[in-house]
Amino acid sequence: MSNLQQVESKLIQSLGLTRRPVSVSILDDIPEGVDKFDGVVPSGCTFWRLAADGATFYTVAGDHYNCPVGAYTHNIPLPESRAAELPQVLSVMMGVGYLKEDEIPGIGRLAGTPNVIVYAPLGDAPVAPDVVIVAGAARSLMLLVEAATRAGVPAKTALLVRPTCMAIPMAMKLGTVASTGCIGNRIYTELRDDESYVAIPGPSVALIAAELDTIISANHELEKYHLARREQLTAISR
Repeated sequence: MSNLQQVESKLIQSLGLTRRPVSVSILDDIPEGVDKFDGVVPSGCTFWRLAADGATFYTVAGDHYNCPVGAYTHNIPLPESRAAELPQVLSVMMGVGYLKEDEIPGIGRLAGTPNVIVYAPLGDAPVAPDVVIVAGAARSLMLLVEAATRAGVPAKTALLVRPTCMAIPMAMKLGTVASTGCIGNRIYTELRDDESYVAIPGPSVALIAAELDTIISANHELEKYHLARREQLTAISR
């Protein structure tokens, strides 16, 4: 069993995940033995769902053109024939009150345009991950963020909101980040209403997983402490 397989098993078992963590690697060259994505999808985050379901593949710029916002966060210029699609979708978002124009400069982006992006379940990753995306319920992600903090890879930004895909560049730049997801991502990935995301810098994922036992044990003891304290100190007149 590879180290990444062990890390994936640790994350799934410790956190009770129902989706496999996803490895995302930003590369200059096509890795040997990895197939190119074959198909058409409406969004970049659809690739997260395919990888969580067990697929390993790489994409190139053209595979991301159907998602103008995702292409923007991944610093992938749209071809001239489709360049108008980004302002069009932003106009729709601002028109319905979803986004304000002054928020756009704050959206995280990759530093450069990737030649190749590899997606895979973490345990099957053919190359080292730059970012690991974990989807789960609030309690599970609480434990994961606490483990990241204990491992010295804490979140350095507030909770991310829309668009969800900026979690990839933000994790590469800042460290562990949490995202509530956005409506587009929830549609394209079929994320449950009670789930959200944590994105981890790939080089730190093993360190974070190694801290989970301590964090889970500590939470178990503190749960008992707080339950007893609640019982002892609660007196509410009705």
